[in-house]
Amino acid sequence: MPIYMDRHDVAEEVTAEIVATIHKEDLRIQHQYCCKGLTYWYDDIRKTAFCLVEAPNKEAITEMHAQAHGEVPNTIIEVDASIVESFLGRIEDPAKSQKTELNIVNDPAFRILVVLQLFENELTTVPDNKLFTLIKTITEKNEGRLIKNNSNYLLISFTSTTKAINASLAIKKVFSDSKTKTKQLCIGVSAGVPVTKEHGFFEETMKTAMRLSNISKNQIVITSEVKDLFESENQNSRLSTNEIKTLPFQEEQFLNSVMNYLDSEWQNTDLGVEKFCSHLGLSTSQLYRKTKSILHTSTNNLIQEHRLEKALEFLRRKNKTISEIAFETGFNSAAYFTKCFHKKYGVSPSSFIKNA
Repeated sequence: MPIYMDRHDVAEEVTAEIVATIHKEDLRIQHQYCCKGLTYWYDDIRKTAFCLVEAPNKEAITEMHAQAHGEVPNTIIEVDASIVESFLGRIEDPAKSQKTELNIVNDPAFRILVVLQLFENELTTVPDNKLFTLIKTITEKNEGRLIKNNSNYLLISFTSTTKAINASLAIKKVFSDSKTKTKQLCIGVSAGVPVTKEHGFFEETMKTAMRLSNISKNQIVITSEVKDLFESENQNSRLSTNEIKTLPFQEEQFLNSVMNYLDSEWQNTDLGVEKFCSHLGLSTSQLYRKTKSILHTSTNNLIQEHRLEKALEFLRRKNKTISEIAFETGFNSAAYFTKCFHKKYGVSPSSFIKNA
């Protein structure tokens, strides 16, 4: 059966003991709905609870909760158990204390995510083995979990904001001190919970961290929430502005609005400045100033860069022709696509396929 994670936004007066009691009621009647409650996470600060349930469908979970205690979920998404475990560290209840009747779990699902993008040259983003070993060592020392390591980026999950920042600074120093040919290390740090609305597992937090790393200019770029959490954990100690840049909340909202629209419209050959202005409710000059200031590029360049990155993904799969890729990525002609690709990556699409 599929596995789902649901989200409950609970009232201020709810405690970890109350949530444990509710979970126990779910387990008592779950068989009636062909469900199996695997575990849950509760965050007393943010007043959220997340249940991991094996079930035939979302409706069965809602009906089970309604019958057991009446606290139905705000949102339910389907998840992969191995991915949940990689981010959150478990997919079953922690061991129960022998001295308590209830298995009280006051374990938040809130995580700080760090994205590392490593650029060796135009088409290679994989660090050498020595540097990767150092990154793993730093991550483990700071109790982080390496979630993803592929040709594009590394994703690391932390429970502590302080340890996430310390790890990021240590990794940045390793790269600064090394004699690697890596041109640039880009780091973005965001924080959030696994389920937000109908989006995928940690999707919004991952996207934000990735986008922050994309606008990094030899600094670690973090959200204002990460900054506030760090200062709270460290008695209002200030972060180094030389190495760390905090993106104000309004600028973070603009960044995500622009990129969310680009993600949905990048294949549209008519996509341009006017459509962005209309969608965001900005004038041409306002859009240019904000895009240049926050994303360090123009809107038209942003669109083309995004399309070329998508084209690169298609080329690596080797299952489409260059003409098909050109038109699928929003270019008006294969010739213009080839010209743009060569300008950015230094090789033609056909040469890249041949050598990939």
